[in-house]
Amino acid sequence: MPPGQSQPPMVGSGAPQPPMMGSGPPQPAIQPMPMSNGPPPAAIGNAPRFPPAGPPDALSRAAIPSMPQPVRPFPGSPPMGPPTGQPLPPMGPPFGLSQPFPAQPTAASAAPPSFGAPPPWQTQNLPPGPRMQALPRMYGMPPSILPGVAPNHLPVPPMHHSMGHTPVPGSLSSLPSKINPDQIPHPMSSSSAAVFHTLLGNQVNTPPPATTDFIVKDTGNCSPRYMRCTLNQIPCSSYLLTTSSMPLALMVQPLALPHPEEDPIQIVDFGESGPVRCSRCKGYVNPFMKFIDQGKRFICNLCGFTDETPQDYHCNLGPDGRRRDADERPELCRGTVEFVATKEYMVRDPMPAVFYFLIDVSMNAVQTGATAAACSAVSQAIADLPEGPRTMVGVATFDSTIHFYNLKRAQQQPLMLIVPDINDVYTPLHTDLIVQLAECRQHLEQLLDNIPSVFQCNKVAESAFGAAIKASFLAIKPTGGKLFVFQSVLPSVGIGALSAREAEGRTNISASEKEANKLLQPADKTLTTMAVEFAEHQVCVDIFITTQTYVDIASMSVVPRITGGQVYYYHPFSALSDSAKLYNDLRWNVSRPQGFEAVMRVRCSQGLQVQEYLGNFCKRIPTDIDLPAIDCDKTIMVTFKHDDKFQEGSECAFQCALLYTTVSGQRRIRVTTLSLPCANVLSNLFRAADLDTQFACFLKQAANEVPTIPLPQIRERIMNLCVNILHSYRKFCATVSSSVQLILPEALQLLPLYSLALVKSIGLCTDGRLDDRSYWVSHAASISISSAVPFVYPRMLAVHKLFSKKEDEALVPPPISLSSEHVTDDGIFFLENGEDGFIYVGNSVDPGVLLQLFDVPSVRVLPSQFVLEQFDNELSKKFNDMVNEIRRQRCSYLRLRLCIKGDQSGMLFFSYLVEDKAPSGLSYVEFLVHVHQQIKNKMVTTGS
Repeated sequence: MPPGQSQPPMVGSGAPQPPMMGSGPPQPAIQPMPMSNGPPPAAIGNAPRFPPAGPPDALSRAAIPSMPQPVRPFPGSPPMGPPTGQPLPPMGPPFGLSQPFPAQPTAASAAPPSFGAPPPWQTQNLPPGPRMQALPRMYGMPPSILPGVAPNHLPVPPMHHSMGHTPVPGSLSSLPSKINPDQIPHPMSSSSAAVFHTLLGNQVNTPPPATTDFIVKDTGNCSPRYMRCTLNQIPCSSYLLTTSSMPLALMVQPLALPHPEEDPIQIVDFGESGPVRCSRCKGYVNPFMKFIDQGKRFICNLCGFTDETPQDYHCNLGPDGRRRDADERPELCRGTVEFVATKEYMVRDPMPAVFYFLIDVSMNAVQTGATAAACSAVSQAIADLPEGPRTMVGVATFDSTIHFYNLKRAQQQPLMLIVPDINDVYTPLHTDLIVQLAECRQHLEQLLDNIPSVFQCNKVAESAFGAAIKASFLAIKPTGGKLFVFQSVLPSVGIGALSAREAEGRTNISASEKEANKLLQPADKTLTTMAVEFAEHQVCVDIFITTQTYVDIASMSVVPRITGGQVYYYHPFSALSDSAKLYNDLRWNVSRPQGFEAVMRVRCSQGLQVQEYLGNFCKRIPTDIDLPAIDCDKTIMVTFKHDDKFQEGSECAFQCALLYTTVSGQRRIRVTTLSLPCANVLSNLFRAADLDTQFACFLKQAANEVPTIPLPQIRERIMNLCVNILHSYRKFCATVSSSVQLILPEALQLLPLYSLALVKSIGLCTDGRLDDRSYWVSHAASISISSAVPFVYPRMLAVHKLFSKKEDEALVPPPISLSSEHVTDDGIFFLENGEDGFIYVGNSVDPGVLLQLFDVPSVRVLPSQFVLEQFDNELSKKFNDMVNEIRRQRCSYLRLRLCIKGDQSGMLFFSYLVEDKAPSGLSYVEFLVHVHQQIKNKMVTTGS
């Protein structure tokens, strides 16, 4: 459906439900599918089966992927009129790779970045460590042009202090009221973008915060968008790391969206010989490999092995010891490159781009409008699927049976083939269940338009979710591909059937902690076993949960987690207000940069070893992770531990290699390399700490522990981690000795605030719904660094102040602190966390403002289900522009909800104000007092 066309009606009419078969021999029931007039659909033959893996080396086990031209989802005006939402125009520029490297480009300019005027406060830094630039004081931040980068969370400018730390004045050991609230660290925003050079000369440049807007110039080290470390200097020993109490981990987002003004990643083709690699550790050639003996040999920066340079790759060295062609070869001057893979890296031909849609048509799904919303979303999203003969699609529906649709071109209309056996499922056809999109687009859209009316009178309440995904898997097993499941009720029959393990999805307060944890784990291993099989055949599953009841996300989410997919959660689902988000979520899913049948490995220098991978993937061997699909939003966390010591002044390198197949069927190896200096001084580690990355690490580790460790223990561990880090800094690095001051490292000023927000988050609260907590765990597993902070510490904006916003000012006003002190009864406030947008309306808001924004004269007549519309006035336009800009920044349509003071929606809004005192934890001021007291106690205990 063209992007500008309206969404079709949510519920069809007319045709009766087809008869269902509940039992019988393993022969599908065949029903002609009522269709509109038009040409018949198309068919396609058998696709080759994926042979067993058997790579030439540890990374060469699968064919590898490419990117579609991205459609940035939300640049224009928000939808108006019907609640289904209009498709939004594409956002540029394309997520591009350059053409295969034909000519020798020149090196990027190494001009120093400009971060704007110096701040109006006095600072003194710790001396820079080896190969490390002094940390800039502040980075500018206009409304982000890059989707997914939040522009509101910056370390607060340092107050008057010395030696790179910030004292919080006031007697923290006494009453909280003695603390000056103006000097408590808070996130801050700015209006200027930073240009970041990854290397300046021979020095590593500290990256700007992940939550700011910046433009990267890759001058040797990789862009921090693709790979970030919790520490920008690596401790020389495990003792130093342990003393600091900080984690050592990488956040790897290999297909992250670049800024529109950044250079594209260069593609390098070495021909049949393939890319140059170390013969010992198999690391790929990169800017930090040292060539010696007039270029005839090179020393691997990962394992230290000396290799012979291939004869056809030889080049003489210049006076500086570098190859004379280093600046002309992307693999020798850029931190991220993409190599064209040879046949050595494949076990079969590259897989086609297969998209299979599985829609719940049970009674509840039909009656709530979820079936119609799903069909409408799929019908519109088809327009955003990759063009070309390699794109294949298929559709199935299910309730207590499974309904396949034969889209063979020779048929005058699609046939519905019903599979009644939900305990031993099968596919009714070996071909024609997935068809080339180019041959069946029109008939596929007609089929999707008719499905809601065909099942309009369905009285089958059961859901055979497990059997349906297994049958759909069998349909696309020969090729692999993406399976999109729209689920509305608890799976109750067939393979993997589940029971309501907890009424209303709430924990039983009387249950023991061990029993409570069980409710956050999969009910059994059935779905886990199925997911591993899916991953082995390169099938990725995304689940869109459109429900009004408990569905046991803890059990269902294991399938997306193992197959590299994700869970989308709409509770309580409303066809009126959620259909637009459902469509936009699906649209971004199919159109964003992504790849298939991927294998990823992270290597590091001798002295460290990979300890653990965390994220959405399948791991079958210790060194690699398998990703049936990988996209620009997925992040993998990799933790490390020391197995030897580094020499001070040496460097530690990390390299991520992603072998994948592009959507267009090209085989690529994306290689991302980061080299950081090693430090033997604790103060250098604190100066080089990356707050956003460390916080993302804490979040992912906490989410990983939720199903197995009691929540009080997790919350205590987070608070102790914060205290231990600040105690280590106070004990070994701080120069201020007054016991009435809480000393915060300049790079970690917001650590207490973010730790408090994490402790109070939905996933770690005992009074939340089980499904809400399970979704939180699932979402945190693959969340990016830039989205991690707002996910836990949302952004709040004063909507009523848009009246005074000037035309040349940013679309999104500066955020305000998450405290009820800033929420007035005569104001309107917007709070967003990247997933949901809450609009709080005070009881005393000017009726004129209500008319302009919501077209109602009073708070009492505000609708319970909200659809954003733009009215013909300046305030409404500014508000719509603001929401739309946030949607673009987050790469998320945001699910909007109205919150009214005094009712349950108002309580929900205030539950996100994490700086207030609440049953779930202390206020921000009280938490600072607590942290300070704990540090003082530790200082006394250790005799410091």
